[in-house]
Amino acid sequence: MRRFVIAAAASLTLAACGGSNADADGDGEISMEEAAARSADMVRPQPGKYRATVEFVDVSMPGAPQQVQDMMRSMFDKEAQSHEYCLTKEEADKGFEEMARQAQDSNSDCTFEKFDVEGGSIDAVMNCKAEGQGTARMVMTGTGTETSSEMNMTMNGEGPDGQTMTMTMKSSQQRLGDCDA
Repeated sequence: MRRFVIAAAASLTLAACGGSNADADGDGEISMEEAAARSADMVRPQPGKYRATVEFVDVSMPGAPQQVQDMMRSMFDKEAQSHEYCLTKEEADKGFEEMARQAQDSNSDCTFEKFDVEGGSIDAVMNCKAEGQGTARMVMTGTGTETSSEMNMTMNGEGPDGQTMTMTMKSSQQRLGDCDA
Protein backbone atom coordinates (compact mmCIF):
# COMPACT_ATOMS: atom_id res chain seq x y z
CA MET A 1 0.00 0.00 0.00
CA ARG A 2 2.91 2.34 0.70
CA ARG A 3 3.94 2.37 -2.98
CA PHE A 4 0.39 3.22 -3.99
CA VAL A 5 0.43 6.23 -1.69
CA ILE A 6 3.84 7.30 -3.06
CA ALA A 7 2.60 7.09 -6.64
CA ALA A 8 -0.43 9.14 -5.73
CA ALA A 9 1.68 11.62 -3.83
CA ALA A 10 3.47 12.43 -7.08
CA SER A 11 0.24 14.15 -8.02
CA LEU A 12 0.40 16.52 -5.06
CA THR A 13 2.41 19.22 -6.83
CA LEU A 14 0.03 19.47 -9.75
CA ALA A 15 -0.90 22.96 -10.76
CA ALA A 16 -3.06 22.36 -13.78
CA CYS A 17 -3.71 24.59 -16.73
CA GLY A 18 -4.58 22.08 -19.46
CA GLY A 19 -7.76 20.37 -20.60
CA SER A 20 -9.12 16.98 -19.66
CA ASN A 21 -8.80 14.63 -22.68
CA ALA A 22 -5.83 12.63 -21.40
CA ASP A 23 -6.70 9.21 -22.92
CA ALA A 24 -4.66 9.79 -26.09
CA ASP A 25 -4.97 6.23 -27.45
CA GLY A 26 -8.69 5.88 -26.62
CA ASP A 27 -8.33 2.53 -24.80
CA GLY A 28 -10.39 3.66 -21.79
CA GLU A 29 -7.38 3.90 -19.47
CA ILE A 30 -4.98 6.78 -18.99
CA SER A 31 -1.46 5.43 -18.58
CA MET A 32 1.14 7.19 -16.47
CA GLU A 33 2.85 8.07 -19.76
CA GLU A 34 -0.37 9.64 -21.13
CA ALA A 35 -0.86 11.56 -17.87
CA ALA A 36 2.77 12.72 -18.04
CA ALA A 37 2.31 13.90 -21.62
CA ARG A 38 -0.91 15.69 -20.68
CA SER A 39 0.91 17.35 -17.81
CA ALA A 40 3.76 18.72 -19.93
CA ASP A 41 2.04 22.11 -20.33
CA MET A 42 0.99 22.44 -16.69
CA VAL A 43 2.24 25.21 -14.44
CA ARG A 44 5.44 24.08 -12.78
CA PRO A 45 6.21 24.66 -9.12
CA GLN A 46 8.75 27.38 -8.35
CA PRO A 47 12.09 26.17 -7.02
CA GLY A 48 12.59 26.81 -3.32
CA LYS A 49 12.05 25.57 0.18
CA TYR A 50 8.67 23.93 0.78
CA ARG A 51 6.75 22.57 3.72
CA ALA A 52 4.72 19.45 2.97
CA THR A 53 1.99 18.45 5.41
CA VAL A 54 0.03 15.19 5.40
CA GLU A 55 -2.93 14.53 7.65
CA PHE A 56 -4.62 11.14 7.87
CA VAL A 57 -8.32 11.85 8.29
CA ASP A 58 -9.68 8.32 8.58
CA VAL A 59 -8.69 4.68 8.17
CA SER A 60 -10.96 1.66 8.30
CA MET A 61 -10.46 -2.07 7.83
CA PRO A 62 -13.85 -3.77 7.77
CA GLY A 63 -13.68 -7.37 8.85
CA ALA A 64 -10.28 -7.06 10.51
CA PRO A 65 -10.01 -8.08 14.15
CA GLN A 66 -10.71 -5.19 16.53
CA GLN A 67 -7.10 -5.28 17.79
CA VAL A 68 -5.79 -4.75 14.24
CA GLN A 69 -8.29 -1.93 13.60
CA ASP A 70 -7.31 -0.23 16.87
CA MET A 71 -3.61 -0.55 15.99
CA MET A 72 -4.18 0.98 12.52
CA ARG A 73 -6.20 3.86 13.96
CA SER A 74 -3.51 4.58 16.54
CA MET A 75 -0.88 4.70 13.79
CA PHE A 76 -2.87 7.27 11.84
CA ASP A 77 -4.67 9.04 14.68
CA LYS A 78 -1.89 11.55 15.20
CA GLU A 79 -1.40 15.19 14.38
CA ALA A 80 -0.61 16.18 10.82
CA GLN A 81 2.95 15.31 9.83
CA SER A 82 5.09 18.02 8.21
CA HIS A 83 8.53 18.12 6.71
CA GLU A 84 10.50 20.68 4.77
CA TYR A 85 12.48 20.07 1.62
CA CYS A 86 14.31 21.96 -1.09
CA LEU A 87 12.96 21.76 -4.64
CA THR A 88 15.82 22.55 -7.03
CA LYS A 89 15.35 24.33 -10.34
CA GLU A 90 16.13 21.08 -12.17
CA GLU A 91 13.47 19.19 -10.20
CA ALA A 92 10.91 21.98 -10.67
CA ASP A 93 11.58 22.05 -14.43
CA LYS A 94 10.73 18.33 -14.62
CA GLY A 95 7.36 18.88 -12.93
CA PHE A 96 4.74 16.13 -12.91
CA GLU A 97 5.88 14.69 -16.22
CA GLU A 98 9.08 13.30 -14.67
CA MET A 99 7.31 12.26 -11.43
CA ALA A 100 4.80 10.22 -13.42
CA ARG A 101 7.57 8.54 -15.39
CA GLN A 102 9.37 7.64 -12.14
CA ALA A 103 6.19 6.25 -10.59
CA GLN A 104 5.78 4.11 -13.70
CA ASP A 105 9.21 2.53 -13.08
CA SER A 106 8.26 1.14 -9.65
CA ASN A 107 6.97 -2.39 -9.07
CA SER A 108 3.39 -1.15 -9.22
CA ASP A 109 1.23 -0.96 -12.32
CA CYS A 110 -0.81 2.25 -12.14
CA THR A 111 -3.20 3.79 -14.63
CA PHE A 112 -5.66 6.63 -14.37
CA GLU A 113 -9.37 5.99 -14.80
CA LYS A 114 -9.86 9.75 -14.85
CA PHE A 115 -7.35 12.59 -15.16
CA ASP A 116 -9.02 15.98 -15.47
CA VAL A 117 -6.77 19.00 -15.07
CA GLU A 118 -7.96 22.49 -15.69
CA GLY A 119 -7.56 25.98 -14.26
CA GLY A 120 -5.34 24.98 -11.32
CA SER A 121 -7.51 22.00 -10.34
CA ILE A 122 -7.12 18.25 -10.55
CA ASP A 123 -9.83 15.59 -10.39
CA ALA A 124 -8.32 12.15 -10.88
CA VAL A 125 -8.93 8.49 -10.18
CA MET A 126 -5.88 6.20 -10.19
CA ASN A 127 -5.92 2.41 -10.07
CA CYS A 128 -2.79 0.48 -9.06
CA LYS A 129 -1.78 -3.15 -8.84
CA ALA A 130 1.42 -4.38 -7.20
CA GLU A 131 2.58 -7.96 -7.44
CA GLY A 132 1.99 -9.68 -4.13
CA GLN A 133 0.58 -6.53 -2.50
CA GLY A 134 -2.91 -6.21 -3.95
CA THR A 135 -4.79 -3.38 -5.61
CA ALA A 136 -5.79 0.17 -4.76
CA ARG A 137 -8.16 2.76 -6.19
CA MET A 138 -7.38 6.38 -5.30
CA VAL A 139 -9.70 9.32 -5.81
CA MET A 140 -7.80 12.62 -5.77
CA THR A 141 -9.11 16.17 -5.91
CA GLY A 142 -7.10 19.29 -5.37
CA THR A 143 -5.81 22.64 -6.47
CA GLY A 144 -2.38 24.06 -7.07
CA THR A 145 -0.36 27.10 -8.04
CA GLU A 146 3.34 27.73 -8.62
CA THR A 147 3.87 28.04 -4.85
CA SER A 148 1.30 25.79 -3.17
CA SER A 149 -1.01 22.83 -3.53
CA GLU A 150 -3.78 21.13 -1.59
CA MET A 151 -4.99 17.60 -2.22
CA ASN A 152 -7.68 15.35 -0.76
CA MET A 153 -7.24 11.64 -1.40
CA THR A 154 -9.30 8.58 -0.57
CA MET A 155 -7.70 5.20 -1.16
CA ASN A 156 -9.63 1.93 -1.21
CA GLY A 157 -7.23 -0.98 -1.17
CA GLU A 158 -7.45 -4.74 -1.20
CA GLY A 159 -4.55 -6.92 -0.09
CA PRO A 160 -3.64 -10.23 -1.69
CA ASP A 161 -5.55 -12.03 1.08
CA GLY A 162 -8.78 -10.13 0.29
CA GLN A 163 -8.48 -7.80 3.31
CA THR A 164 -9.82 -4.33 2.47
CA MET A 165 -8.80 -0.94 3.80
CA THR A 166 -10.04 2.59 3.20
CA MET A 167 -7.79 5.53 4.00
CA THR A 168 -8.60 9.24 3.66
CA MET A 169 -5.91 11.89 3.85
CA LYS A 170 -5.28 15.56 3.13
CA SER A 171 -2.00 17.03 2.04
CA SER A 172 -0.64 20.45 1.29
CA GLN A 173 2.59 21.99 0.13
CA GLN A 174 3.56 25.60 0.65
CA ARG A 175 6.62 27.44 -0.63
CA LEU A 176 8.43 29.07 2.27
CA GLY A 177 11.12 30.95 0.34
CA ASP A 178 14.50 30.21 -1.13
CA CYS A 179 16.41 27.06 -0.22
CA ASP A 180 18.94 27.27 2.58
CA ALA A 181 22.48 27.74 1.30
